[in-house]
Formats: sequence, structure tokens, C-alpha cells
Amino acid sequence: MSKLPISMVVALGLCSGPALAVTAAPVPELKISYSLNGTPLVQDGDARPQDLWERIRSGFRLTEVNPELTRRHERWFLERAQHLTRAIERSRPYLYHIVDEVERRGMPMEVALLPLIESAFNPMAESPKKAAGIWQFIPATGRVFGLQQNAWYDGRRDVLAATRAALDYLEALHRQFGSWELALAAYNCGEGCLARAIARNRAQGLSTAYAALPLPTETRHYVPKLLAVRNLVQDPQGSGLALQAIENEPYFVQVRLTQPMPVRQVARLADISLEEFLALNPAFQRRIIHTDTRGILLLPADKVETFQHNLQRKGTERPTLQLYQARKGERLQSIADQFGVTLEWLKEHNPIKASRGRLTAAQSLYVPMPAKPGSSRLVQNDSIPPQGSGVRRRDI
Repeated sequence: MSKLPISMVVALGLCSGPALAVTAAPVPELKISYSLNGTPLVQDGDARPQDLWERIRSGFRLTEVNPELTRRHERWFLERAQHLTRAIERSRPYLYHIVDEVERRGMPMEVALLPLIESAFNPMAESPKKAAGIWQFIPATGRVFGLQQNAWYDGRRDVLAATRAALDYLEALHRQFGSWELALAAYNCGEGCLARAIARNRAQGLSTAYAALPLPTETRHYVPKLLAVRNLVQDPQGSGLALQAIENEPYFVQVRLTQPMPVRQVARLADISLEEFLALNPAFQRRIIHTDTRGILLLPADKVETFQHNLQRKGTERPTLQLYQARKGERLQSIADQFGVTLEWLKEHNPIKASRGRLTAAQSLYVPMPAKPGSSRLVQNDSIPPQGSGVRRRDI
């Protein structure tokens, strides 16, 4: 991946006039990472190892809590090396950012590997208990930690927002229970579950260390499983694990949109596949970046110049989307026919409230431009109130 020579914030509008505003400042021979709040964090490129795994290893500091269970999980992962290798490969777009945040907060670097245990770094993972994203937040805990969830956007799948929330949660648990091992246990089974286990042992005069607590089976194995992955990463050659190098530099850059935009259009402007775009931006529930809910998206760092160039070249083109005020009872197929799209397109781009093919309530729908002549209910305002919460993402 090419190195970025500038610090960059990109803002996009789809109206007439300048479509792109960029602020850039020269940062010679320095590498750039982006924190959760979008503030560039600049590091001297020569002061850090080239391979991100070296940086990760230097931050390991958790001790073994149950060596027997840890050895068992090491064997389990090595017997399923392809599963582990696929999960590690899936981590590439996200791992640098997570490592940066874990290091900035002074947390043990084992925490950066936690999504391997939670979701195998699959942002679309969803558990039977409706936990979602690489950090596996259930809806209620996600809302406690500020993760929006509605028909347009699910913050539990947002790499930036969910990483911030997960690390906030772990820090709070560490303050509450006094050790990272106990914080991790509470992350798995909940603080109430862990507090009860500690109280039970204290009442009997027993140790309250992680390995001594009467925890659910999954939680008892949780930290040993994480430590097993840590040990394999620590010495991949000794274990026979094929661990491919990951560049110790940012994979993505944040881009802020000021108008709604179809995801296919963004992917075309950046010259990336729709699959790659969705892997970096899995939180969007529809095929539209809905800016009233979340206008920040991620693009590969080596595609930013391409995105800029194409956007500036096409920035004076008219918007591709507009809002249509649909009436209660209106047939979805009629609306789709009116604007020359399929019914599937209409549903992919809008959170539809319908029964038997008719709208159950009046709502504003995104439709293509230009509309057919005589469509008098086109809405000029680009804002749609988010509808619903905790909506599962459609298969796309």
C-alpha cells in the first residue's frame, strides 16, 4: 500500500458548486493514523516496526490464568489452522486501527486480538442472542455505549464506533473489577454474572482470581482461548502457524459525506469493488449512505487520490437521488415502475413499511433522478427521520 504524504479530511456534497473540500498539510516522511474522533495521530515511520505483528507482540502483557485450558485451545486452533488463517486475513482492514487505539489507551495488546474470539473478525457476524459486529455487542449494551441502531445504520457493525465502544466498556470493567482478566470475563458474561461469582467465592473464603471463580463454561474458557491465540501470534514459527505480514500503516481514511449517496457510486468513484467497500462500511443497512444518521465512511488509504480525482471530475453532475413522498396504501410496485427501478432496488435503498405490497404508512423514499415528468410529490429536503431500531441488515 502506498504511504500517504498528507493529513486529510474529505467532505463531500452533491449539490451544484464545489463538490469536494479538502484540507491538507504536508507531513514529510511521517505515517498517519486516524483516531476514533477523526483527529490525525502522526507517528514517526522510522520509530516503528514495518510489520504490524511485531508492534502487537511488543504490547502483550497478560499472564496465563489456566495453562491447561490454554494448551487445549492452542491445539484446537492449530488443528483448524485454515479457520484461524481466514480470520486473520479478514482482520487486515481493521487491525491497524484497533492496535492504534489499544496502544493509545495503554491497554494490553491482547485486547486487539479479541475480535478473533468474538467474531473471527467478521463484521456481519450475528449471534443467536442478536450480538452483532466484530466486537459482538447486543442491542442494549450497544445503546448504553452510544452505538446508534436504526433502519439505516447499525453502529455495532461500524468499525470505528464499535471499537471505541468496546474499549470504553473494557476500561470501565477494568476499573470495576481491578484486573484485565476479570474485565474480559465480564465482557463475555456481563458484569452482574462476574460480580455474583466473586461474591460467592468471597462468602466462602475462596480466591476471587479468574481461574478460581464459578463461571459459566464459555466464560471459563474465554480468556484461555484469547491467550491461546496470543501465544500462537507470539511464536508462529514455533507453532507452525503461517502468519502473513501486515503493514504497520493505516489501511483506511475517513471520508465525510454531506448528502446521501448510493454505495455503488462511492465504490465506483474510489475504483474499488462493492464487496471491498461493504467490508469497510458494514454498518450501513441499505445501499445508501444516509448522512442524517451517519455521514462518515471509510475508504482504502491508497484509493483516496482516485476518489478525489473522480469526484472532482464528476462533482458538477446532478444528484442521482431525490426523495419521494409516498402515501399510505400506495403500491410498492407502482412506485418502482414510476421511477424505473425494480422492487428489490426500492427495498434495498429504503427501510420499507409495507404489508401485502402496500405501504402501511406515509413515508419518504429515496428514488433515482430524474423522475418521470409529473411526479408532484418529490421532496426537496434531503432528510428522512430514521425509522425503527435494532434492524438486522438485509443480505446484499
